[in-house]
Amino acid sequence: MPRVVCHLFGLCICLSVLTTTAFSGDPVRLRLLSYNIHHAEGVDGKLDLKRIAEVIIQSKADIVALQEVDQDVGRSGNVLQARELARLVGMNHVFGGNIKLQSGEYGNAVLTRFEIEKDKNHFLPCLDKGEQRGVLEVHVVVNGIEGSLRILATHFDHRKDDQERVLSAKKIESIMENDQTPSLLLGDINDVLGSRTLNELQIKWQRTNQQELFTIPVDKPTRQIDFIFVRSGQPWRVTDTRVLEEKLASDHRAILSEIEYRSE
Repeated sequence: MPRVVCHLFGLCICLSVLTTTAFSGDPVRLRLLSYNIHHAEGVDGKLDLKRIAEVIIQSKADIVALQEVDQDVGRSGNVLQARELARLVGMNHVFGGNIKLQSGEYGNAVLTRFEIEKDKNHFLPCLDKGEQRGVLEVHVVVNGIEGSLRILATHFDHRKDDQERVLSAKKIESIMENDQTPSLLLGDINDVLGSRTLNELQIKWQRTNQQELFTIPVDKPTRQIDFIFVRSGQPWRVTDTRVLEEKLASDHRAILSEIEYRSE
């Protein structure tokens, strides 16, 4: 078996049902991946987008949220990383730039095999001259889901003081505006279970893993700061969530969820 395939077996599996709604008809099945790619610089110091692409390919994800993505930045060879990854994996893509860096930008991206209907990048609150963060909103067309599916891909502030992260969680709710569009939230939240940040998010969102699944440090993870959420009150069911074992391509491990959506 090739080495990369061995690295991609999940560390842990979590099965949960997130609603008691009665379902009918065939479910829409989706595979979701959230991955902080560290601008494709691995822990060995090598810049290698193909390693990141291989993780995505092996995951068989339908929707991928990426954090720390470079767009025409000198340190990563002025490559449009989201576009190049989309080419390598055969997906559509959207990039949301939040920080001007060298000759380009730095931010989040969404890759998906679905048709992209519309997208918008929202800046998150920025306190005390911190890094500008954002949430990328992407609507895709999925057979079996009426209207569109909203994807929110984000990366919260990393500093010890959690005030900006809590405000960012509130900002996401202002984006939602009580809209009942089927919605998913993926990203590097930079906070842990039991924190004010997670508690704020979980007022309206449900994470896809019941038990904590560690994503950092990449070599021997001891904390989970990367999460996938489904919108509460919507007919989502989680069938599997795991952390991938690949530990070379980035300084985070990727988290993968398999979910179902059923019309009531």
